[in-house]
Amino acid sequence: MYLWRAVDNEGEVLDILLQSRRNTAAATKFLRRLIKRHQAIPQVVVTDKWRPSMSAVRDNLPSVRHLVGKRLNNRAENSHQPTRRRERKQQRFKSVKSAQRFLSTFTAFYNHFNIQRHLVSRATMKKFRADASAVWLDVTATV
Repeated sequence: MYLWRAVDNEGEVLDILLQSRRNTAAATKFLRRLIKRHQAIPQVVVTDKWRPSMSAVRDNLPSVRHLVGKRLNNRAENSHQPTRRRERKQQRFKSVKSAQRFLSTFTAFYNHFNIQRHLVSRATMKKFRADASAVWLDVTATV
């Protein structure tokens, strides 16, 4: 299975999809799903040097600036790390459906609590973390 992931310029995961194939049709499907879900066309798309993703961007977003090169897609690659850690702890997933369900939920959870520590002071980070926890408790509280 192949993990497709879209990340914005701040490192937040926009969408995640598991697919059995890694070809132009799969890349096109993911790109269309992403555009439909967010109802916006990006200004810049960064991918690796893999030809099917390059052709999918060229065919579906011809007016968008497409960047390809070394280390340009580090945000997407680094956003895979928490998923890999969780998958290792769980000793793999039982099925594709359970993996997709977990990853979609985990992505929202991770985005909510992921604080860019290197950009803020310790006091500010503690405040952000407390605010995130308070919001999470309000959302998950049952009456």
